[in-house]
Amino acid sequence: MTRAFAPATALIALSACSMVPADVRPALPVPSAFPTGAAYGEPGDAALPVLGYRDVFRDARLQSIVEQALVNNRDLRIAAANIETARAQFRAQRAEQLPLVNTNNTASFADAGTGRTNNGGAPVQGGQRTNLNVGLGVTQFEIDLFGRLAALTRADQARYFASDVGARATRLALIGDIAAAWLQYAADKSLLMIADETLANASASVRLTRARLDGGIAARTDVAQAETVLAMAQSDRAVQLTALAQDVNALQLLVGAPVDDALLPTAIAEAAASIGDAPAALETSILLRRPDVVQAEYQLRAANAEVGAARAALFPRLSLTTLAGLASNGLSQLFTTRAFNYTATPTVSYPLFAGGRNKAALAGARAQFDVAVASYERAIQIAFREVADALARRGTIDDQLGAQTRLVAATRDSFTLSEARYRGGVDSFLANLDAQRSLYQAQRSLTQTQLVAATNRVTLYRTLGGDALVDAARDGPVVASPTKP
Repeated sequence: MTRAFAPATALIALSACSMVPADVRPALPVPSAFPTGAAYGEPGDAALPVLGYRDVFRDARLQSIVEQALVNNRDLRIAAANIETARAQFRAQRAEQLPLVNTNNTASFADAGTGRTNNGGAPVQGGQRTNLNVGLGVTQFEIDLFGRLAALTRADQARYFASDVGARATRLALIGDIAAAWLQYAADKSLLMIADETLANASASVRLTRARLDGGIAARTDVAQAETVLAMAQSDRAVQLTALAQDVNALQLLVGAPVDDALLPTAIAEAAASIGDAPAALETSILLRRPDVVQAEYQLRAANAEVGAARAALFPRLSLTTLAGLASNGLSQLFTTRAFNYTATPTVSYPLFAGGRNKAALAGARAQFDVAVASYERAIQIAFREVADALARRGTIDDQLGAQTRLVAATRDSFTLSEARYRGGVDSFLANLDAQRSLYQAQRSLTQTQLVAATNRVTLYRTLGGDALVDAARDGPVVASPTKP
């Protein structure tokens, strides 16, 4: 039976031609190095080491929350399902390049006495006739002479790889979002403590001014002014209680499960100290390893392969139908050499008139390739902007943090002195009130600055690719520039 499929084997061997344009990565649409200068601080290393999230997020509580999220987060489950979908699509398309072999076994009997037959033939006279057939057949198998099916397989393979890398991008974004939400809870916890402290000081001021009013040494306006600070602190405390509850809800959504209160931070200063600093890269070529950029590259590879498939569709298609088997009118003679027969029928098809359908499909594929190129370049530009912004914030945040710390110390001293002078009858309550408000605002500003500093380190870790850096050269150069056939 091997001889029966020899013509099919020879035609399959011819299907080595490819219409897919060569893959050539476009030049980076951004400067070759990240910005430097006063706002950016010292430049980083050209090569960025691969860091695990544990190297940057050093608090065991945050690490535990991240591990819980990697198991329960629904976005990651969706990404995993998308990978399986893309892989199944790739395998199904790859199977189109292989012949579908069917088996065909029949037996028919005709009786001369009744003139009846069970296989649609004419009545048989003179006795009983038996027909037995055992065979294999390949029907309308396309010989991929110009690589159309191979190009479609290549496109689905690139989409599968893109889904895989996209899951890594989702994982990286999830880790960054969890760290940011954890830090936001810490900041709101600190703001609640500041509100409580101010509330206690304001309550003491109200009691003092009322006592002084009752003693005839303070005006009623002093009581009213003290009560304004008290009301402000009470309002802010209610706001912070709401914010803390919402922060927990945000964390639980990211994690996909309830978060233990013991894993939550107690203050922003403590939480910020546990966030390490990711080293900054100097050369922008590191952006080519970011998961979202690599995903865009594989999508571009898929679009390039679609161009090749559309080009191959302009040429004739060759299909093959092959049947081979055994046929006999007796079971004893069915498996003999004389019972073997086969047929092989190649068919060439080419539309004489299709209204320009194939050329329009090629033009559409080229347009989609242009879209993919622009999307790829835009992904790199967005990545460059994100890293540059994070570096600019990183280069100045320490100065801002130091200034805010000194401001809190100065306003605290001012409030302490002003309160003592008020109690001694040297200053008016208005001066004491201004000092109290200044301290309150300075403490809140310091908390926000500490949050910005810690979140900036998270952002830098995420924008540089974190521990989800991907080798973009899995299959060599990734993108191409299609040319006309």
